[in-house]
Amino acid sequence: MAVSVDDFKNALRLWASGVAVVTTNSEKFGVQGMTVTAFTSVSVDPPQVLVCINDSADTGVGIHESKFFAVNILKSDQEHLSNHFAGGSSQQQRFENTDWKAGITGAPILNDSLMSLDCKVVEKVRAGTHWIIIGEVQECVCRPGEPLLYYSGAYRKLADN
Repeated sequence: MAVSVDDFKNALRLWASGVAVVTTNSEKFGVQGMTVTAFTSVSVDPPQVLVCINDSADTGVGIHESKFFAVNILKSDQEHLSNHFAGGSSQQQRFENTDWKAGITGAPILNDSLMSLDCKVVEKVRAGTHWIIIGEVQECVCRPGEPLLYYSGAYRKLADN
């Protein structure tokens, strides 16, 4: 018998992760983006990453149509962007005051993020309430800074040594 949803959520709160905004741009839906913490590398050769997107998220529908997405890892001073892309506003509002440019796939690259990976979808796997979307990295953009972290229901920053 599987653990309860609440027990599972409480356990996962103990996993520290970076914070990312996943973006896409499709002909039918335009630019879309959402905050995620379920992101990881999959393979170095070929270079692949994965994101997990709830099947009810409109950004996932856009990724399905466009077949492209970008992962934008946020800097330690970008809590506002994480909150902005986490919901409560329309897709249009999310991008109105956000500095971005189209990557080589057309997916929005957030200009001030710590790192951006522009990806082509190579596989989608259904898992419970989510889609696991695997993308092959087409372009990497890295910038100086420190990552925004999320742990135990709150934003965190790297400790000074």
